[in-house]
Amino acid sequence: MTPDTHARACIFCRIGRGEIEAHVIHEEDEILAFLDIGPIRPGHVQIIAREHYPYFEDLPGPLAARIMALAQKIARAQKQIYGVPRVAFMFTGGDVAHAHAHLVPMVQGDDVTSRRYIVEQTVTYRPIPTPPPADMAATAAQLRAALAKVS
Repeated sequence: MTPDTHARACIFCRIGRGEIEAHVIHEEDEILAFLDIGPIRPGHVQIIAREHYPYFEDLPGPLAARIMALAQKIARAQKQIYGVPRVAFMFTGGDVAHAHAHLVPMVQGDDVTSRRYIVEQTVTYRPIPTPPPADMAATAAQLRAALAKVS
């Protein structure tokens, strides 16, 4: 698959182009923040570059800095809304080969953890539920309103 073909098929590129609906929290010319459809916790947000970069180390430095600045602002809004002391921030690319950042309000210390810390040899997983669209829309509206008030 050529890079151009991959970008056309990439789910995050399609969200960035508006071909797939998302519960958008914030958008700019080069970046887009929206709710994760399988949230670890309510308010779990993803930030993507609209242009296709497979991995975070491929992002131009100024673009990565813009994502980080927006993430800090969203984290402050998440802390206000969810009353949590911290928000996890991770650049990933394992599930979708498109650089994206996750922001997860940390309710429990193991909300985001490494397999290295799990003792059991066999770990079972359940499918991550997708909240109903009305709940997602309400969460997105709440985050947008809080985001407008933080600096």
